[in-house]
Amino acid sequence: MTTFADLDSTHLDAVVEINNAGYPAVPHTTRAELEQLAKVCSLAWVVLDDAGEVAGFVMAVDPGADYDSENYRYFESHYRNHLYIDRVVLGDSLRGQGVGTTLYAQVFEHATQAGRDFVTCEVNLEPPNPGSLRFHHRQGFEDVSTQATKGGSVVVQLLAAPLGAVS
Repeated sequence: MTTFADLDSTHLDAVVEINNAGYPAVPHTTRAELEQLAKVCSLAWVVLDDAGEVAGFVMAVDPGADYDSENYRYFESHYRNHLYIDRVVLGDSLRGQGVGTTLYAQVFEHATQAGRDFVTCEVNLEPPNPGSLRFHHRQGFEDVSTQATKGGSVVVQLLAAPLGAVS
């Protein structure tokens, strides 16, 4: 049975490995970079597999954080009260089992309890990530804009889901 737990320093090596295996859907990162991101996040969970091993994670940021992400800055300028999902990666062993849907239901519940109006995120268009885009649309996310990031090397679809959109 898959469970969720708060991310702590004992999980970081596994999270870095899972993150970097998800490239190019998510950028490569170092342990130090993920530690910094975790300090900014209001929500940082790991997904534990049946053996209790880290098999995925999600990291999200509340409004008003001191976070210098191009995508976060877009949402900060367009949405006052949102929870921004900066990063979510599930290992291959969890795919197709409904874990992503369950995880997002928990994220939406957390955002609702925190009084947020929207959950926001982005999905790569270049390099393409059509499976993730389909998944996010099924979760109630709507396309709100696109933008080029990382000096134009990545183009993202910016997405927002009004809370209560997930059935």
